[in-house]
Amino acid sequence: MKQPNMADIMKQAKRMQAEMQRVQDELKEERVHVSAGGGAVKVTMTGELVVDSVSIDPEAVDIDDIAMLEDLITAAMNEAIREAQDLASRKMSAVTGGMGIPGLM
Repeated sequence: MKQPNMADIMKQAKRMQAEMQRVQDELKEERVHVSAGGGAVKVTMTGELVVDSVSIDPEAVDIDDIAMLEDLITAAMNEAIREAQDLASRKMSAVTGGMGIPGLM
């Protein structure tokens, strides 16, 4: 069996690195949109886990039940994080061929 050529391996690694950088740049522009409480709280987050916006329906604001609003915000934020991480994972997996590279996203 022929040994892999080190130069070919390095070229392949550089191509993969460039492709991973391209995906990371795309993730800056990608957005996930989630809501909680039937749309009472909406969160938009980038693929890099940066919150773009939070929208709260005025009907969701009840001065006597702030805890409910806090729960809705928490739920929406957590779902946005999950969806953004899933988006990043899918995009990176396409580049790495499904290889589980430790420390990568």
